[in-house]
Order: sequence, then structure tokens, then C-alpha cells
Amino acid sequence: MKSSTAFTQVSPVKLAFLAILSIILTNSCSDPATVGIELAPENNQIGVFFQDIEFSAEVVLLDSFNTTNKGNLIVGVEEDAYFGKTEGTGYSRLYIDISDERPESEAFLDSMLFDVEIIGINGTELDQPKYLSIHRLTEPILDTAYYNFDRLQYENEPIASGEFTYEEAQDTIVSLQISEEFREELFGKIKRGLDFEDLFRFREYLPGMAFKGRAGDNTTLEIELGQNTRIATYYHYLGDTSSTLYEINTTSSRYFSGIDSDRSGTPTSVVTEPKKNYSTGSMVGLKSGLGMVIKLDTSPLDAFLDTLSGITFNQVNLSIGEVESLSEDQNPPQALSIYFTDDSNSFLKSRNSVYFTVQADGQSQVFINDDGDEVPNVTAPASLNFDSENNTYSQLITSHVNAIFRGKLIRKDWLLYGGYISSALGTNNDPFRQSLRQFKVDKDKVKVQIIYSKIR
Repeated sequence: MKSSTAFTQVSPVKLAFLAILSIILTNSCSDPATVGIELAPENNQIGVFFQDIEFSAEVVLLDSFNTTNKGNLIVGVEEDAYFGKTEGTGYSRLYIDISDERPESEAFLDSMLFDVEIIGINGTELDQPKYLSIHRLTEPILDTAYYNFDRLQYENEPIASGEFTYEEAQDTIVSLQISEEFREELFGKIKRGLDFEDLFRFREYLPGMAFKGRAGDNTTLEIELGQNTRIATYYHYLGDTSSTLYEINTTSSRYFSGIDSDRSGTPTSVVTEPKKNYSTGSMVGLKSGLGMVIKLDTSPLDAFLDTLSGITFNQVNLSIGEVESLSEDQNPPQALSIYFTDDSNSFLKSRNSVYFTVQADGQSQVFINDDGDEVPNVTAPASLNFDSENNTYSQLITSHVNAIFRGKLIRKDWLLYGGYISSALGTNNDPFRQSLRQFKVDKDKVKVQIIYSKIR
């Protein structure tokens, strides 16, 4: 730990220097409107102190990481010297509207395509073709919760596949050619089969699809399910001048993403069990989808605060980075949440299952509950925001540290999470469950920077 430096009975020249330094430190934070230290030449009774505290950083693999109906499918393969090979496979049911008009037996098939709506891409060399294939499931998707470690069986040969470049359009719909064998089988069922009489019979015939990428592409797709991800069948009758559309889509369909991780030969190969913290050498990393988060041991904060009395915190900033640079078309999580944890390496929660997080600066850190007890606030979670120009995450946590110092909060260790989930009941709007975004950083670049003053 670096020793603090005090400034007492300073000259006007030194005070001016301190004022400039304060402005620089303030402007380096994620919020340009934050207040720095205001010092006037006549105010020479204030001692200003600076302290950097480094937190020990390790990784934790989360357990029970639910990916059922969490916003989109994660599809593709990424390879990395730190995280190893990570593959996302998307599984989804299909949907038919039994009130839709079906082609009759004398109809002629014009074309059949599998359209896929892509809402996000994270990868390298997007000017090169990337492969996507869709496979028929051989077992059903059940009405149960699925997790990122779950898998379903599917046919080896895809029913549809294609190669696409995403350099120009990364939010688009691509159309995959469907194999001739499946096309003829499916069109015959649509025209004459009882399998399309109701949704349950249909799902017995066609339990769903698995969406897969290709090893070596080093790219993952975020696939939106709904009316635009569908099997589009175009047909006509003798004498027609235009085609009619019949569609099987993914509206109201249960889905999840399964994640395979081969970390052999990498620093994260030591991570073998969920809910345990592991050291991975000089670096530490976070990877969405996989469920790998960063644990910070904040105990040095207690040791430092115990040395203080009669002080005022001017500014406390949590900073991470500069993180290791990614390629142009790879993006780290845009924001991190800071969850309270302990030796269990789980998110700590209130009696009504709401998770405790560091609260935003300037917001109340505690409140009085119905029993008259002072408990941690949960309504205004802080967010560590990513600065793409400096490749850093930062956020002011002055109010949080002040609450610990004043005895309002008990210090807890932290889990850094690349999204936000408010409670054990879950949420669909959680970016951490919707991609394989990641970042890595040197451990010595995870620190809290404290500026405080003491009145004589």
C-alpha cells in the first residue's frame, strides 16, 4: 500500500497546484460533473491527502447461470489465450399459428429459406465469411429452466447453412439455404400432414433447432427470436402470378444458450469448480455468457479506514484498467455492476431476495426498513462505465466508502458483473447473459483512489 502524503499550511503557489491537480483528477472520472477539491489561497488550514489502495483480484465461475429466454441466443466460437475456446450454441423451439392458411396438396413449392435476425456481432476479421448452421433437435425443449451448462441432442447434418460477411451490416437478417431433403419433407408435411393441426403435434414432429457457428471464425452472433427468425416457405398454384408465404417462426418460443468452455493450457484452466475464487496469475478477466466474474477482496479498505479520524472524503474513485485492447469489432461489456459477496462467492441478498450492490454516488447508501432497522439500500445501483478512449472502467464510490467509515455499512467483498440482475427472481434484460463479451486486465490496475481532507 502506498503511504499517504499530507499537505498542511501550504503556500498560495502550492495551493494553486493542488487546485489544478484536483481538476485533473476530477475530469478523469467517468462523470465529468463530479465535484473536485476547492481550495482558496486564504484557506490554509486544510490538509489534503491522497491514497491509492489496490484490491486483490481473482476470478469466480458463477453457478446456476440461467439462460432461458434471456433476450437472445449466443451463437459462435471464440478463442483466446486467457479464456481458451468458448462456444455458444443456441437452442429454440419453433412456432406455428394454426389459423394461418396452409398450402393445399396441389400447391407448388417456389422456395424455402431459414431467415435469422442478427442484432449483435462480436468478432474479428468481419470482412471474411463467417459460417452459421441450423440443426434439427432430436429431443424436445421442456418447460423447465435451462442453464449455460445445459445441452440438447441434435442431428449432425444441418437442415440449413450459409456463409456471410458482416463488415457493412452488423444488425441484419440473413437467409440460409435449406437442404433439398428437408425442404421436400417439410413442404409435404405442411400440405398434408396432421403434424400441423395443432402446436403440440407440430413440436412432436419438429422439437426445435440448434444454431451453431464455426471453430476458427472467432466470432459470436446475438440472434433475436420472433417473427423475423423463421422458416419462410413460398408456394403457388397453377395459374398464379405471385407466390404466397407460409411461415414457421420463433415467436413465443422457449429458448436458451448452452456454453462450452475448453480452458486447457490457459491461465483460467485452474478454474474447475463454480463458486470458488481462483488466482490466474498476473491478469484477471471477466467473460459474459460463460459466467466468469471478478472477485475483489476489499479488506485493505478496512485496514486503511481504521487509521483515520476527523476527516472528510472529497473523492473516492474505483478504477479498472487500462484493460487489454481488443480488435476493432470486439467490444467489452459497456458497464459493470458491483455486487456484495462473502466467502460463499454468491450475490448477497435481502430477505425479499433483492441483491445488494454498491449504490450510486450521491445516493442514500442505507434506509430504515419496516422493522426500524438500518439496512443497505438497493434502489440505486452504481455502474462502472467503460471509457472506450482510455480503455478503462471507473466510477465514484465516495458515498459508499463514507457510509462504511461512518459505521452505516459493513464492508463486504465485491463481485464485478458485466450486466445487472436485481434479484434471485431473474430478469430478461441482462447483457451478461446475452453475449460472450469479455475483458482482461493486469491485477495491479484494479484500485481505489482516495482524496480526503482533515480540518486542524
